[in-house]
Amino acid sequence: MGSELVTPALAAGITPSAIVKYLDQYVIGQDEAKKTLAVAVYAHYRKVGRSREGTATITKSNVLLIGPTGTGKTLMCETLSRVIDVPFVTADAPSIAQTEYVGDEIEAMLERLVDKAGGDLNRARRGIVFIDEVDKLKAISSQSRGASGEAVQNALLKIMEGAPVKLRDGRYIDTTDVLFICGGAFVGLDQILTRTHSFGFIAASEDDNQRILDRLNARVKPTDLFEFGLIPEFAGRLPVVTRLRELSREMLMRILVEPQDAIFRQFQDLFGAEGVDLVVEPLVVGQIADLAIEYKIGARSLRGIFEEMITPAMYVVPDRKDIRKVVFRSLFEDADFVCA
Repeated sequence: MGSELVTPALAAGITPSAIVKYLDQYVIGQDEAKKTLAVAVYAHYRKVGRSREGTATITKSNVLLIGPTGTGKTLMCETLSRVIDVPFVTADAPSIAQTEYVGDEIEAMLERLVDKAGGDLNRARRGIVFIDEVDKLKAISSQSRGASGEAVQNALLKIMEGAPVKLRDGRYIDTTDVLFICGGAFVGLDQILTRTHSFGFIAASEDDNQRILDRLNARVKPTDLFEFGLIPEFAGRLPVVTRLRELSREMLMRILVEPQDAIFRQFQDLFGAEGVDLVVEPLVVGQIADLAIEYKIGARSLRGIFEEMITPAMYVVPDRKDIRKVVFRSLFEDADFVCA
């Protein structure tokens, strides 16, 4: 593979299964999406390397992640970029659409990618760009200012396929090898799938038959995306489609405490630096998860709820050198302080 385009992780022989194992440390659940994304990314950079060696022509497979807000789309992509060691930037499709000059916004997005690469264009052009809320592009066409959703889709087409883009410093970045991952909630897509998918019989055993049917009926076809509001050319630049599921109560509880950078672990470290043990009873974790479900924004609400609970104790502890342990027994009660 071309050494200037192989990421250190891929050059060292990292595999899709190793990528998934790394993701598992930070992203709870979403196993199918993790596998699909890991394979897509692995294959992308392998193809890029072989193309640069002259042994293959790259056909880029950008990715579309479909899932409710707060299910981990951005987190999964950001974590993925760390494990394969490439620059990563995010952008919101509605923000691009709200500007009068879409090209300037796209240029700024790619300049951020170059900045993340430390100014190294070769490193930047093998980076990952995550564009969130692309499903909103169909809904902004009535704006008096800014570009319509369809116009933004058309503007993104060129760079997603691969094109040289001039930066403000006069240099050009070629986006041919940049991997674009788009995300969105796509509210209403399930109704389209119900209407357009009519798979009902496959010659297989009863168990296999149901499993295959479930998979076929959940699969998002390009025509489903067309009907939703993506133009055919834009949907065609996103051949790999995977779905993230709504987070269950159990998953929300695990997100609070299990990942390497879980909010509980972060505050456990902060309290530990003061010589204090932080204990959060399982009942509290469940109560926080229940409240997060009521807020209907997935894991995004967990941090705010947890920090609101922890703030009064965090205010007291640094001034009280006699406190050795802080115990939360209920989300709706003050913490207990155990003193020396």
